Amino acid sequence: MKKILFLISLLLITSSCGFKVVNKAQQQNFHIIEVTTTGDKKINYKIKNNLIFNSKADKKKQIKVSLYSKKIKSIKEKNIKNEIKKYQIIINIDIEIVEVNNLKTYKFNVSAIGEFDVFKQHSQTLNNEKKLVELLTDNISEKILRSIGNKLNAL
Repeated sequence: MKKILFLISLLLITSSCGFKVVNKAQQQNFHIIEVTTTGDKKINYKIKNNLIFNSKADKKKQIKVSLYSKKIKSIKEKNIKNEIKKYQIIINIDIEIVEVNNLKTYKFNVSAIGEFDVFKQHSQTLNNEKKLVELLTDNISEKILRSIGNKLNAL
C-alpha cells in the first residue's frame, strides 16, 4: 500500500502541467531590414546596433523598426545645503514594427529608470552617468528583442 501511494505521489509531482519554456533562439526568427531612429543619438546608435546584431539574416519574417528615444535627467536627491547628491535618468523608447510580408504594424513602449551619485570630481559624475546610460540601453535592447519576438510569434 505504501509503495502504491509513493508511486502515485511521485507521478503527480513529476507530471507536467503543459507549460512550455520559451526557447530564445526560436523566438528570434526575424530579420531587421531597416531601422529608423529619432531622439537621442547615442542611445539610438547602441540600440540599433544591438537589434541588427541579434537579427537573423536567413529568416523569412522581415521587419522594419522605427525608434523614438527620449532621455530625461532629473534631480533625485539634495542635501540640507541644497547641493545635488543623486540624479535619476529615465529612458523611454517608442517602437513601431512593420512586417514587410503582410504589412502588420505593432507599436509598444519600453522604458528603464536608473540613478547615479554625484561626486566631488565632475569627471567622475559624468563617467557614472555614461555607465548608467549604457547599462540602461543594454537592458532596453533586451526588452525590445523579447517584445519583438513575442509580438511576431503570438498565436
